[in-house]
Amino acid sequence: MSRFFAHPNRSNKHGLLHVGGKLTPDWLLDAYTHGIFPWPMSNPFGQENDILAWFSPDPRCVFEFDQFHVSRRLERTYQSRRFRITSDTDFSGVIRGCAERHGETWITSEMLDAFIEFHRLGYAHSIEAWSGSELDGWTLAGGVYGVAIGGLFAAESMFFNHRDASNVALVALMRHLKKRGYQLVDIQVKTEHTARFGAVEISRSEYLRRLQSALRCNAEFASIDNQSRHLHEGGNPDPRISSCFSSPPLSRG
Repeated sequence: MSRFFAHPNRSNKHGLLHVGGKLTPDWLLDAYTHGIFPWPMSNPFGQENDILAWFSPDPRCVFEFDQFHVSRRLERTYQSRRFRITSDTDFSGVIRGCAERHGETWITSEMLDAFIEFHRLGYAHSIEAWSGSELDGWTLAGGVYGVAIGGLFAAESMFFNHRDASNVALVALMRHLKKRGYQLVDIQVKTEHTARFGAVEISRSEYLRRLQSALRCNAEFASIDNQSRHLHEGGNPDPRISSCFSSPPLSRG
């Protein structure tokens, strides 16, 4: 059972389960291993501080490896090596790019700090797409980041400064996750953009069942092939917070 949250079935019709709490590693680990994620909201009373809200929507949206769709045009762009792909080379740059895209209502400064720390501990990862050349230098063109725990990868957000950069990063991520043996790719809610890639909605109960199985998988994110220019910054999960799992995660049906 969760240390901090009620069962996800207690969520309201919008998926809202809990308000308040902390964006610390123990809260984040507890949330993601119980099918819950943080999604700060603007304060409706106009006060300066945003509201820290935690959601577990029903239905839940996922990418299935065997149903992930890549258009022929995007596949050509991916194969053209127009972008250089790396992993965990500039996590901070990726999440800050996502924050600038979405504004202050979601990826707040507190979320930035929390996920950069989560990355330092080895639980959050990024895929970067770079434009440029060895001669002229490389510029971050887009990327995607998310949370990896066991065989779960919870994709959080992506951004681009150049056309197709984030889409190429997403394709690279999905192929990397499949190669590394991940079992569940959570994208939380369906959008028009993710629908074009074949996003699938499943019930909350099905998601929790599959999450329980995925958490027993010992997948490791590692570096993305040999394309990375640097060793990835995020290592194995820090043993100092492994006590968060003193009881089996998701002990429910």
